[in-house]
Amino acid sequence: MTAEPLSTNPSPRRDAARLEAALAPAVAAAAKAALAAHRGRPGALLPILHALQDALGYVPPESLPLVAHELNLTRAEVHGVVTFYHHFRATPPGRHTLRLCRAEACQALGARALEAHAKRTLGIGFHETTADGAITLEPVYCLGNCGCGPSLLLDDDGLHARVTPDAFDALVESCRHGRLPAGEAVARMRASPAGHGDSGQVDGGSRP
Repeated sequence: MTAEPLSTNPSPRRDAARLEAALAPAVAAAAKAALAAHRGRPGALLPILHALQDALGYVPPESLPLVAHELNLTRAEVHGVVTFYHHFRATPPGRHTLRLCRAEACQALGARALEAHAKRTLGIGFHETTADGAITLEPVYCLGNCGCGPSLLLDDDGLHARVTPDAFDALVESCRHGRLPAGEAVARMRASPAGHGDSGQVDGGSRP
């Protein structure tokens, strides 16, 4: 009786180890931590992608094969989710992120003109980063500051109201030189017993 030849296909664990070895240490560590925390959840892909971006500031494209392998998905399926949601970034963000509100209330108060000025001043569009790596420009749909538009959010806690082109330019210079002014609207919200500003809670509205 002739013995059957052994399979030459690597085991799933060996395949995962090979995919991990292809990643930079920080990316591999973030991916493994995200997978360990969320792999067993229903609909685990989105929480894993969020955890990756929270840890690294973006979702490295080279990490997607490992995520796909561990969730038994195709790479195309994972790539499709990452590219469908604008919240997910495929490149590292700048040192600061400026999020311009594009909701209708802010548009009625001059947000379109501010958006055009911002793109012209920075030389970039939405989801892009300035050449010096200082600023990433992102859209957001309602910051809960509707009566004081146009509004923008600097990083995660600097909400600025009634932003004029001159005020925007001053904020950009502050970002580039490390002198960040406090967001007046955020200061109001923190002083409010309910934690709200003039028009409600800050809500970026772009996280899937």
